[in-house]
Amino acid sequence: MNGSDLQAAALAYCDAVYFAKAEVFEDLCHDNFQMTLVENGEATFWDKASYLARVRGRDAFPAPAQYDILSMDSAGDEIARVHLTVDVPPQRYEDHLGFVRVGGSWKLLTKVFRVSARLDGE
Repeated sequence: MNGSDLQAAALAYCDAVYFAKAEVFEDLCHDNFQMTLVENGEATFWDKASYLARVRGRDAFPAPAQYDILSMDSAGDEIARVHLTVDVPPQRYEDHLGFVRVGGSWKLLTKVFRVSARLDGE
């Protein structure tokens, strides 16, 4: 596996979340992308089109982007996982991202996430 390719995909993801770059997700997300928010013991699901609509519906936050890649691992050159936090004020999210290699590039297939902290003290 080329770890720099996976890291580049993870960094592109963080940048796109923080700066509301739907066009990045259009390319980065697999056509069968599925996103799951886990909150208060419940799960809420979005597909790629729903997620892109959410991103297009908000403004970018001021630079610099606030995120932290906690870990990355892969199984061969076909699947990989990235664990990170990214700020979407007023919240910090903890994301577990599942990637698959398609046509020579990493595509985001799954996102399971939760709110890990409030940034506004509430």
